[in-house]
Amino acid sequence: QVQAVESGGGSVQTGGSLRLSCVASGRTRCTYDMSWYRQAPGKEREPVAVFKADGSTRYADSVQGRFTISQDSAKNTVYLQMNSLKPEDTAMYYCNIKGTGWCGAVLNSWGQGTQVTVSS
Repeated sequence: QVQAVESGGGSVQTGGSLRLSCVASGRTRCTYDMSWYRQAPGKEREPVAVFKADGSTRYADSVQGRFTISQDSAKNTVYLQMNSLKPEDTAMYYCNIKGTGWCGAVLNSWGQGTQVTVSS
Protein backbone atom coordinates (compact mmCIF):
# COMPACT_ATOMS: atom_id res chain seq x y z
CA GLN A 1 0.00 0.00 0.00
CA VAL A 2 1.17 3.52 -0.80
CA GLN A 3 1.34 6.11 1.97
CA ALA A 4 1.58 9.88 1.61
CA VAL A 5 4.33 11.54 3.64
CA GLU A 6 4.42 15.35 3.66
CA SER A 7 7.06 17.85 4.67
CA GLY A 8 7.94 21.49 4.19
CA GLY A 9 5.39 23.56 6.06
CA GLY A 10 6.29 26.55 8.16
CA SER A 11 5.64 30.20 8.92
CA VAL A 12 6.27 33.07 6.53
CA GLN A 13 5.20 36.65 6.09
CA THR A 14 2.82 37.86 3.43
CA GLY A 15 4.44 37.65 0.04
CA GLY A 16 6.81 34.89 1.08
CA SER A 17 7.28 31.44 -0.39
CA LEU A 18 7.26 27.87 0.81
CA ARG A 19 7.64 24.51 -0.88
CA LEU A 20 5.78 21.47 0.29
CA SER A 21 6.83 17.93 -0.57
CA CYS A 22 4.82 14.72 -0.63
CA VAL A 23 6.49 11.37 -1.06
CA ALA A 24 4.48 8.36 -2.18
CA SER A 25 6.01 5.71 0.04
CA GLY A 26 5.37 2.06 -0.82
CA ARG A 27 4.53 0.08 -3.90
CA THR A 28 1.43 -0.34 -5.99
CA ARG A 29 0.49 -1.50 -9.45
CA CYS A 30 -2.02 1.31 -9.69
CA THR A 31 -1.51 4.62 -11.37
CA TYR A 32 -2.55 7.49 -9.17
CA ASP A 33 -3.19 11.18 -8.89
CA MET A 34 -1.38 13.20 -6.24
CA SER A 35 -3.18 16.20 -4.82
CA TRP A 36 -2.81 18.88 -2.22
CA TYR A 37 -5.75 19.90 -0.05
CA ARG A 38 -5.93 22.42 2.76
CA GLN A 39 -8.12 22.99 5.74
CA ALA A 40 -8.29 26.21 7.70
CA PRO A 41 -9.75 26.32 11.21
CA GLY A 42 -13.53 26.20 11.08
CA LYS A 43 -13.59 25.50 7.36
CA GLU A 44 -14.00 22.44 5.21
CA ARG A 45 -11.07 20.76 3.54
CA GLU A 46 -10.67 22.09 0.01
CA PRO A 47 -8.63 21.01 -3.00
CA VAL A 48 -5.66 23.18 -3.89
CA ALA A 49 -3.88 21.48 -6.76
CA VAL A 50 -3.60 18.08 -8.39
CA PHE A 51 -0.92 16.38 -10.46
CA LYS A 52 -2.82 13.75 -12.36
CA ALA A 53 -1.44 10.43 -13.49
CA ASP A 54 -1.54 11.60 -17.11
CA GLY A 55 0.74 14.53 -16.26
CA SER A 56 -1.91 17.21 -16.32
CA THR A 57 -2.39 19.69 -13.48
CA ARG A 58 -5.34 21.58 -12.05
CA TYR A 59 -5.48 24.41 -9.57
CA ALA A 60 -8.05 26.06 -7.37
CA ASP A 61 -8.94 29.54 -8.60
CA SER A 62 -7.65 31.02 -5.34
CA VAL A 63 -4.08 29.80 -5.96
CA GLN A 64 -3.89 29.92 -9.76
CA GLY A 65 -0.80 31.82 -10.82
CA ARG A 66 0.77 31.70 -7.35
CA PHE A 67 1.15 27.98 -6.67
CA THR A 68 2.82 25.40 -8.88
CA ILE A 69 2.52 21.65 -8.52
CA SER A 70 5.25 19.49 -10.02
CA GLN A 71 6.46 15.94 -9.85
CA ASP A 72 9.76 14.12 -9.65
CA SER A 73 8.68 10.69 -10.81
CA ALA A 74 12.07 9.17 -10.03
CA LYS A 75 11.58 10.13 -6.41
CA ASN A 76 7.83 9.44 -6.31
CA THR A 77 7.49 12.96 -5.01
CA VAL A 78 5.13 15.81 -5.73
CA TYR A 79 6.01 19.37 -4.80
CA LEU A 80 3.80 22.37 -4.19
CA GLN A 81 5.70 25.60 -4.72
CA MET A 82 3.75 28.38 -3.04
CA ASN A 83 4.67 31.96 -3.93
CA SER A 84 3.12 35.30 -3.06
CA LEU A 85 1.57 33.77 0.03
CA LYS A 86 -1.35 35.52 1.69
CA PRO A 87 -2.77 35.24 5.21
CA GLU A 88 -5.78 33.44 3.74
CA ASP A 89 -3.44 30.64 2.63
CA THR A 90 -2.93 29.77 6.29
CA ALA A 91 -4.12 26.21 6.80
CA MET A 92 -3.12 22.65 7.39
CA TYR A 93 -2.07 21.23 4.03
CA TYR A 94 -2.68 17.58 3.27
CA CYS A 95 -1.35 15.39 0.50
CA ASN A 96 -3.71 12.87 -1.04
CA ILE A 97 -2.82 9.92 -3.22
CA LYS A 98 -5.74 8.38 -5.05
CA GLY A 99 -5.71 5.55 -7.52
CA THR A 100 -7.18 6.14 -10.96
CA GLY A 101 -10.17 4.23 -12.25
CA TRP A 102 -11.09 1.19 -10.21
CA CYS A 103 -7.90 1.63 -8.19
CA GLY A 104 -9.58 4.57 -6.50
CA ALA A 105 -11.58 2.08 -4.46
CA VAL A 106 -8.46 0.56 -2.95
CA LEU A 107 -5.94 3.40 -2.96
CA ASN A 108 -6.90 6.63 -1.24
CA SER A 109 -4.16 7.72 1.15
CA TRP A 110 -3.97 10.92 3.18
CA GLY A 111 -0.85 12.32 4.76
CA GLN A 112 -0.68 13.58 8.32
CA GLY A 113 -0.74 17.21 7.26
CA THR A 114 1.77 20.04 7.42
CA GLN A 115 0.97 23.48 8.80
CA VAL A 116 1.40 26.61 6.72
CA THR A 117 1.04 29.94 8.51
CA VAL A 118 1.21 33.27 6.71
CA SER A 119 1.38 36.39 8.85
CA SER A 120 0.48 39.88 7.72
